[in-house]
Amino acid sequence: MYRRTMSNPVQSFWWLLFVYFCNDVDGQIRYTIPEELDVGSVVGNIAKDLGVEVADIPNRKLRIASEAGKRYFSLDLRKGELVVSERIDREGLCEQSVPCLLPLEFVFENPLQLFRVEIEIQDINDNFPSFLTDERVLKISELVAPGAKFLLDNAQDADVGANSLRSYKISKNDHFKLNIKTHKDGSKIPELLLEKSLDREEQSVHRLVLTALDGGNPPRSGTAQITVIVLDINDNAPQFENSSYEAVLKENTPIGTVILKVKATDIDEGLNGEVKYLFGDQTPDAIASLFNINAQTGEIIVNGQLDYEQTNVHKFDILARDKGNPEMEGHSSVQIDIMDVNDNVPEITITSLTSPVPENSTIGTVIALISAKDLDSRENGKVKLSVTPSALFKLSPSVSNHHALITNGLLDRESYSEYNIEIIATDCGSFALFTKKTITVSISDVNDNPPVFSLPSYSVYVNENGAPGEILFTVSASDSDLGDNAKISYTILDSKVQDASVSSYVYINSDNGSIYSMHSFDYEKLKVFQIHVQAKDHGSPSLSSNVTVHVFILDQNDNVPAVIYPFAVMGSVSHQKMPRSAKAGHLVTKVTAVDADSGHNAWVSYKLVEATDASLFSVNLYTGEVRTKRAVSEQDDSSHRLLIEIKDNGEPVQSATVTVGISLEDGVHEPILDFRQHKSHEPASKSNKITFYLIVSLASVSAVSFLTFAILAVRCIRSSASRACCCVRRGDSDEYNNNPNRNLHIQLNTDGPIKYVEVLGGDMLSQSQSFRSCLSPVSEFSDFTFVKPSSTTDFKEMINVLDASLPDSAWTFESQQVRIFHSFT
Repeated sequence: MYRRTMSNPVQSFWWLLFVYFCNDVDGQIRYTIPEELDVGSVVGNIAKDLGVEVADIPNRKLRIASEAGKRYFSLDLRKGELVVSERIDREGLCEQSVPCLLPLEFVFENPLQLFRVEIEIQDINDNFPSFLTDERVLKISELVAPGAKFLLDNAQDADVGANSLRSYKISKNDHFKLNIKTHKDGSKIPELLLEKSLDREEQSVHRLVLTALDGGNPPRSGTAQITVIVLDINDNAPQFENSSYEAVLKENTPIGTVILKVKATDIDEGLNGEVKYLFGDQTPDAIASLFNINAQTGEIIVNGQLDYEQTNVHKFDILARDKGNPEMEGHSSVQIDIMDVNDNVPEITITSLTSPVPENSTIGTVIALISAKDLDSRENGKVKLSVTPSALFKLSPSVSNHHALITNGLLDRESYSEYNIEIIATDCGSFALFTKKTITVSISDVNDNPPVFSLPSYSVYVNENGAPGEILFTVSASDSDLGDNAKISYTILDSKVQDASVSSYVYINSDNGSIYSMHSFDYEKLKVFQIHVQAKDHGSPSLSSNVTVHVFILDQNDNVPAVIYPFAVMGSVSHQKMPRSAKAGHLVTKVTAVDADSGHNAWVSYKLVEATDASLFSVNLYTGEVRTKRAVSEQDDSSHRLLIEIKDNGEPVQSATVTVGISLEDGVHEPILDFRQHKSHEPASKSNKITFYLIVSLASVSAVSFLTFAILAVRCIRSSASRACCCVRRGDSDEYNNNPNRNLHIQLNTDGPIKYVEVLGGDMLSQSQSFRSCLSPVSEFSDFTFVKPSSTTDFKEMINVLDASLPDSAWTFESQQVRIFHSFT
């Protein structure tokens, strides 16, 4: 435990005798060492005694927390030993207090713990007894009778216990001997006792040596010179009424208060009997600063501020001295006990503080170690601690007068990033005193909040044909955490758009959430799609949230109307035939065009821009029907050429033209359209047979659907103004849904034969996007529109299917909504 060789044999003896340690009733560790140990001396293995492995000391950051401990001791972290770092003087630390205890506080971290260790400093005999003055002069009259006593200066020894002052002796002489007076507290006062009468004429001065001895082994001593001057007059000394006086004062007694009054009498007469009072010659300056004695009245008065915590008892000697020649004096002692009052506020000490504290700390997490003390005694010195806010923090008793500040609730940095915790210490005095101390604890962030988008969903409207790389929209999310926990990255979650990954359409800036197009969009191919965006923070573990962005493509007028009928190769003329017997209003042919755009951009109109004879033919603006304006005459040419322009309703306007050649022939009843010419070689019997079956089917259907069509016609006519249209979407009309033959409609001429057929639904029109029923007052027919195929190719496929089914018939198509006209020959 102690490895160094001591040069001082006395020191070595005390070390071997007293160095030990034990656990007191509070579980504290106490080491006992002698004072004046050499620097570097080992006090004990603190790691072993605290139950900690030496290897764990660096990780747990063992340190001495108390200032006194840091001054006199240090830790050898390699061995876990407590060693002396500075000379220890017990008398300087504790003066006369026994035992002399030096409290040390050791703090461990990870986890936070505090241990209290007491070091008892044992006294060694390192101080000599000493007198306040080297010489004491006594003036004694030769008339003084044997048996008279004279107070001598007592010696002081800073050591305690067995090493303190034990006895006095006086040098050998014929007239005096030494008398020892013992007080209640055990202190010894030397008195000079006159054994034999003095004779000034024989010897006027006596020189004696007073020796004070302590109880050490070997004992130490101190001496003082006693000079006795023999006087020839004033043979009676003053006598106090009491040999000692006692009083009790509160420490807050005001200055000027009379404590007590002493009295002494002298039986001499005249000046020899007049008495004055004064402090003894060896009265310390500290006593003289606190008290005063009235030389005339003997009143002892408070002269300074008393302090129980500094000294709780004061002892001093007083003298009563006459005015004779020589002067005679009597002596007495005074003891004043100081009572404690509650005049000290509690003191709060923060031993250790952990800040910042993670916001996810569990209830009971230790934040700080706090100690409180009050210099007062008894109830006045008892301290109670409280803390605010108490809902989140509380104090838990720890070692001795220490408390641990722990969490009492869940912390949330987003609500409060910092707490000013107020510690209040209140003593238990009748008039309680208190003190406050505020500690600031910062709350560190943990990733407990996911990013939050500014909206639950987003809708974006984008024009088609935009340039690739254009910014479509910017999503934004916020995170109430801090640092990396609040830093957000945006990604697009993988999904399918028309069987392709959404990442082939758009990409996103991961830093700011801006969404860019990968290429231009085509409304006719893609009208709407969804993007699923994820916002993820950079915390560990990271948190994320998702949002859906609905992207709507807006149509632009980027498609030219396409002529469906009459079919003609680019730049060629479509040839039609009509009878010379045609009357005014005769339907020569019908131009049908569609526009792949949507809405107003898809509305088409027809205009006759050039004609061989403009007075003979006209084109319906909305249906594209080519009709005669008058009856054909013999003077009319047999061949006519019409240039028809088809325009859409978009901005800017897109247009197309078709050239129709019309031949006037005798015997022609119905027009045979040129796109059917390649089918004319098929047998007529097969066409007639199919036409027969179709007529039978249509006749049976007409009976069932007549009522439905009539109701629709009435409703639509009522709701129309100039050009009314009533639309029935699939699933919105009971009449429509309840019609089992809704895939076929017919139009009859006034003379009975079938004029045209409208076909929809079924496999042939499986690509239809909507069913609409329209009655147009512009047309003379009560025709219906149901189907909008997705492209011109679909129209051509329909024509081919119908051609195969009805080889001896002719078909036309109207507008983008598509009327399929069927003429039977």
